[in-house]
Amino acid sequence: MLACTYVEKGKFALLEKPKPEILEEKDAIVKVTLASICTSDLHIKHGSVPRAVPGVTVGHEMVGIVEKVGSGVKNVKPGDRVTVNVETFCGECFFCQNGWVNNCTDPNGGWALGCRIDGGQAEFVRVPYADQGLNPIPPTVSDRQALFVGDILATGDWAARISRIQKGDTVVILGAGPTGICCLQCALLYQPGQVIVCDKDAERLHYVNRHHPGVVTCQPEELLSLAQTHSAHGGADVVMEVAGSEETFRLAWECARPNALVTVVALYDRPQTLPLPQMYGKNLTFQTGGVDGCHCGEILERIARGEIDTTPLITHTYPLREIEEAYRLFESRASGVMKVAVTME
Repeated sequence: MLACTYVEKGKFALLEKPKPEILEEKDAIVKVTLASICTSDLHIKHGSVPRAVPGVTVGHEMVGIVEKVGSGVKNVKPGDRVTVNVETFCGECFFCQNGWVNNCTDPNGGWALGCRIDGGQAEFVRVPYADQGLNPIPPTVSDRQALFVGDILATGDWAARISRIQKGDTVVILGAGPTGICCLQCALLYQPGQVIVCDKDAERLHYVNRHHPGVVTCQPEELLSLAQTHSAHGGADVVMEVAGSEETFRLAWECARPNALVTVVALYDRPQTLPLPQMYGKNLTFQTGGVDGCHCGEILERIARGEIDTTPLITHTYPLREIEEAYRLFESRASGVMKVAVTME
């Protein structure tokens, strides 16, 4: 089968590889029908993910059809259309039992697919702990509607949940890329009073304006005054940092009101510094970490009810045989690209 492979730092290649097989009783083999390229894939390519294994098939954002299951799999069967979770988790360890599945103690727990074990920018993928890692797609939900459930939409759901947004809150989202848009859609479910989305990219702000006209958008230099204007308490009640730069890390704590909550969703290329003397007295709560993607079934139900729609994020579609060109487009951010879907034609 064809598989997009991490060869070495700076290089992915489309290679011919053996079709995966069942290795453990809780495994499933999924025939991938639609995949996508994620910014985290670029982090692997650039060498920013030390755990990534050269030779691994990349890709952790996909949907497909179950082809084969191990003897221990109970929740899915061959023929089921499914989303594939970005994380591998056993469902039984201390962390899984508390909903912290990103910290599953299994050797392949957390983000493994497309990083430490073969992922889904390929014709087939082996999914460990399939009962946790696969969710059946409702008949009324298309592959394109479900494509982001296992990764960036799960991230948006997780970020909104842990941010404890209250009705009427002022929420700032730093970053209007695909993950930022998913955070925005999930935050809106909690009925905040005002959401402000900040980004340097004018095209991405236009995207927000087109699809979410009630949301305020701004460039970074405008954020501090807007956050104060739209809050009765001197800044945002909740900040989601989704962009991952030194500037946005600084803006995240600067635009927050005293005693606000700052959720750091972004993956950074380098360490950031908390200027604690300048922050003293703001009494901020910071939350960081990777997505705990264990609510994918609920997300699919919301999609089926029409409460979430991320299909406009898919701006380009390529067949797997042209995935190297798809990567060039996605990395250049040309032609208004937001997300690239990859078909298995």
